[in-house]
Amino acid sequence: MADENFGHPRLAAIYDPLDPDRGDLDAYLRIAEEFGARRVLDIGCGTGVFALLLAGRGIEVVGVDPAQASLDVARGKPGGDKVRWIHGDATALPPLRVDLATMTANAAQQIVDDREWASTLRGAYQALRPGGHFVFETRDPARRAWEEEWNREASYSVTMVQEVGAVESWTELTGVDGQLVSFRQTYVFAADGQVLTSTSTLRFREREEVEADLAAQGFAVRDVRDAPDRPGREFVFVARRPDTGRV
Repeated sequence: MADENFGHPRLAAIYDPLDPDRGDLDAYLRIAEEFGARRVLDIGCGTGVFALLLAGRGIEVVGVDPAQASLDVARGKPGGDKVRWIHGDATALPPLRVDLATMTANAAQQIVDDREWASTLRGAYQALRPGGHFVFETRDPARRAWEEEWNREASYSVTMVQEVGAVESWTELTGVDGQLVSFRQTYVFAADGQVLTSTSTLRFREREEVEADLAAQGFAVRDVRDAPDRPGREFVFVARRPDTGRV
C-alpha cells in the first residue's frame, strides 16, 4: 500500500510544492543519455516528475505507481498524455521491452518485504530488453541519516502553496528495528486547520546485500556510483540484464 503522502489526494496534490528541488534527477537524465535509452520504465513514478522530464526529451516512458492519487496528479500535468501510466507495481507489469528501468528517490527503500523486493527486481528484469539497464538508489545505512535529520526541529517548514495557502510540515522518527526505520510526517493546512499525517518505513539494506539480491535475479552489477546530489550518502546501483540468459 502507498503511504498517505502519496495516496491521499490532498497530500499528493502538495507533494511537488513541498519538495520542489529535484536536482537528484539530473543524474538519472544523464544515465538515460549515457545508455542511449529510448524506452524507459519508471518504477514508483509518484507524481511523474522524472517520467515527464524523459517524455519531454522524446523518450517513450511507462510510469508505474501503487498510489492512484499521485498518478492522478501526474496525468494532470502538462505533457501527462505523453506517458503511459500504470496503477500498480513492478511485480505485475504488462509485457515490456525497455532500455532502462529506474527507481528514483526512496522508491527502492520503501519496498521492505523480502518477497516483494525479490518480485520487484524480477519484474524490472523481465521488463528490460536483453542488454538493458536497471538503475536505482538506496541510502548508505552507515550514515544513519535518521539520527540528525528526522526530527521536528531539523525538518519543520512552512510552505506557501498556490491555491492552497500555507502548509506546515515536519518529520518525526517513530522507530528503528534493525534495517527498518519508521517515521511520521505531519501536515497542517492553515486554510481550514486540517491536520494530516503519513507514516512510512524505509529499509536500509547494505550494499553487498543489494548486489547479491540483483545477482540472484540474473542481473550483472556494472557499477555502484555515488549520488552527485548527496555525495557519500547514497549508493546508485547500475545493473544490466545480460544479452543472453534467463527470461
